[in-house]
Amino acid sequence: MPHALDYLIFDYSEDEDGNGSWDAMASAPAARLPALVSEIESILQWAHVAFPGRCGPLEEGNDWDFALSAQDDAGQALVIHFDARSRQLQYDDAEVGHTTLTLTLTGNAAFADGLCDAFEVNGNMG
Repeated sequence: MPHALDYLIFDYSEDEDGNGSWDAMASAPAARLPALVSEIESILQWAHVAFPGRCGPLEEGNDWDFALSAQDDAGQALVIHFDARSRQLQYDDAEVGHTTLTLTLTGNAAFADGLCDAFEVNGNMG
């Protein structure tokens, strides 16, 4: 049974080579930010375990890749990084207001099948 996601809702698209792309953006105040961060960490942790050593540009033969960004309410960029060794996000949160996090995943058909099986995410290419 797939893990439910409370914060992340992904938009799915496919490129001309049949690779999938999932984009999600969510905003949370400081009190709820740990729950949002936990969802992103769980997806990236799963991907690193299910497809070990195969994260990177798809055009270089990898199975999946990701991009992260963070910003405050004024649109100022905040530091965010996923540490593959500790499998945790390192980030700065907004001093006031909300922190908005964006996660983009790209992947081949095998990654898409696994992602859709593991999480309640749309866009199964199968």
